[in-house]
Amino acid sequence: MTLDATFLRSRVARRIFLLFVLCALLPLSALALIAFQHVSGQLTMQSQQQLRQASKAQGMSVYERLRFLEAELRLIAADWSEGSRASRAAISVPLQDLEERFTALEIVTADGRRQALVGRMGTRLELTPEEQQHLRSGKTVVSTASCDAPAPCIFMSQDLDRRHPGQATLIGQIKPAYLWDVDKLPAFVDLCVLDQSNRVLFCSADGEPALPDGALEEMTRSTAGQFRWVRNDREHLAGYWTVYLKPVFLAPRWVVVLSQARGDVLSPLAAFRRIFLLITLLALWVVLLLSLIQIRRSLVPLEKLQEGTRRIANQDFRTRVTVTSGDEFQELATSLNTMAGRLGRQFDSLRTINEIDRAILSSWETPRIIDAVLIRLRDHLPHEGVSLSLLRGTPPHTAVTHVRAAGAEGEARLETPVTPDDLEQLHRHPEALVFDGPDGLPHYLAPLAGRGLRSFLVVPIFLEGQVSAIISLGHSVPVHDDDDVQQVRQVADQVAVALSNARLIEELHQLHWGTLTALARAIDAKSPWTSGHSERVTNLAIEIGRAMGLPADELEVLQRGGLLHDIGKIGIPGSILDKPGKLNDQERRQVQAHVRIGVRILEPIPGLGECLPIVRQHHEWFDGSGYPDGLKGEAISLHARILAVADTYDALVSSRPYRAGLDPERAVEIIRKSAGTQFDPRAVQAFLQVAARDRARRSGRRSRLAVRNGRADDLSLAGAPTAPGDRR
Repeated sequence: MTLDATFLRSRVARRIFLLFVLCALLPLSALALIAFQHVSGQLTMQSQQQLRQASKAQGMSVYERLRFLEAELRLIAADWSEGSRASRAAISVPLQDLEERFTALEIVTADGRRQALVGRMGTRLELTPEEQQHLRSGKTVVSTASCDAPAPCIFMSQDLDRRHPGQATLIGQIKPAYLWDVDKLPAFVDLCVLDQSNRVLFCSADGEPALPDGALEEMTRSTAGQFRWVRNDREHLAGYWTVYLKPVFLAPRWVVVLSQARGDVLSPLAAFRRIFLLITLLALWVVLLLSLIQIRRSLVPLEKLQEGTRRIANQDFRTRVTVTSGDEFQELATSLNTMAGRLGRQFDSLRTINEIDRAILSSWETPRIIDAVLIRLRDHLPHEGVSLSLLRGTPPHTAVTHVRAAGAEGEARLETPVTPDDLEQLHRHPEALVFDGPDGLPHYLAPLAGRGLRSFLVVPIFLEGQVSAIISLGHSVPVHDDDDVQQVRQVADQVAVALSNARLIEELHQLHWGTLTALARAIDAKSPWTSGHSERVTNLAIEIGRAMGLPADELEVLQRGGLLHDIGKIGIPGSILDKPGKLNDQERRQVQAHVRIGVRILEPIPGLGECLPIVRQHHEWFDGSGYPDGLKGEAISLHARILAVADTYDALVSSRPYRAGLDPERAVEIIRKSAGTQFDPRAVQAFLQVAARDRARRSGRRSRLAVRNGRADDLSLAGAPTAPGDRR
């Protein structure tokens, strides 16, 4: 039998409980307190001894790491003395290993010149005369200096060549993470290291530790010991050990301090407290069970009903109140449970519809809207199959029906006809239609009927007064009710809004690209020699971009910039563009001005801001000899570097008034040889891959692009290098 704690709210129960505390719990509590104090003292003493031993082990570990670093520096110095002084290749120690142990490593010559081997040393270390004398004796110096970090930086210095002392010094800034290796510390133990001036070299705890003066004095008198101190209002136990470095590294001494909060030390006593609490609760339950059964028979049902109403008020509609008193309390509990179930179903329905609304209305793409409807409806309304049919075309219509059935993997997509009779029937029943039985079903229900379903709830979706889509739910037996119709109708209304938005976005998208294409054709129409040039260059640039692994959004920027890259030629006289002879200097400058003119034309359009570098830089050369700005290498936009290859290829294979078009293979070879001078080598490599794929698609035919009427009639290859003043 379970015992409810609600009886404690009655006065009689509280008096009995108080008597139990006085007669039973107080002796147990006193005994537990005495035992707790004794065990706490033992744990404290053992922990201090362990901390002292661990500090010694940690100190020895620090000393061993310093000796290892010393040996590593000696090996580097030996390699450097025997190898080339101008290169790091002479070092046998892998640089990756050095980077794990040194923040920076450099060679400092006697005249102050520095050569970095690893990283960059932010702090310039100045060695004292004593330290310099120690180095000349062939020994290693460990020193500290203030730096950008909160704690001092630790440096290890060594003469680079013992045969020529003082000529060059090898200085390394040691990584604290390697030297202190705090990951190997026991749990909840903090490490602090102090130098001979009690300055903190490292501390794993947050903030600088404020060690008591007595502990600092004791550490100067003895090499090892233990003490207590208070930090952040918590008492800590600590043990220390002194590391003497002067004989080897000249540094006087370091003190390794390990500390642990006394509360963490005493954490094993938590099990004792839990056992005592369990014994206390068991005694309480026994007393209450024997003395308050009659109280429970009247108070517990009422308390349960009160708790149930509170949970329902907090929207916990899955809660159920169990009362077996056999009276009015039990009847009231049954009514409360029924009400909670109905409220829960209604709230779940509203929540799911809200999720469907968010999923549908947050998407601007029709496929995502379809997925959201098919998946969310499965969670919202029980069904064995659901379909969404999208009408397309003008009468007679066809519908693309997307089907998702219970137990089936993924989604099926079928085309089904929609007859005028089907449309008339949907217009007559704009809210919903119900079909029971396999006879007389419209064609758009065939995908669901083919899965053995016989009962269907059909809800049409209208856009601008016409049926645009149809949602259908299928069951093997009739189970649809008015609530289902209302909920599906609500979803259908949201789908109508989402489809309308998607259609608008698609039309705007088509208008956008149509406008850009029309503008590109208008640019190319300025001269009969450049007809189709911008579109061919764009297609080839996109193929190169794909070969380079550019994401879809970058390819879209490349497509916009490709269509508009020569828009500035609107401001160049046709007599210059179509001049059959060589351009003079003034005419060349006019032609080169088309990139700046193009930028000025497009600058007022915010949506084309990403295209401006393509328009301005597509005549820059990779070696910096292009125009208009003489940019070089990575300073040129990647899109412009790609477009330069495509633009040049189309110019080479296309005929111009001043020359005939080249053979495609010859044009490819010219571009290949211009990698690194005029073109980005990566873009050229991708272009060559595109060209190779085209040759493979032509299945052994000669790799030749037919140039007719000034245009390349082959694949995506279409555009580039001539002189910086060419008329592409």
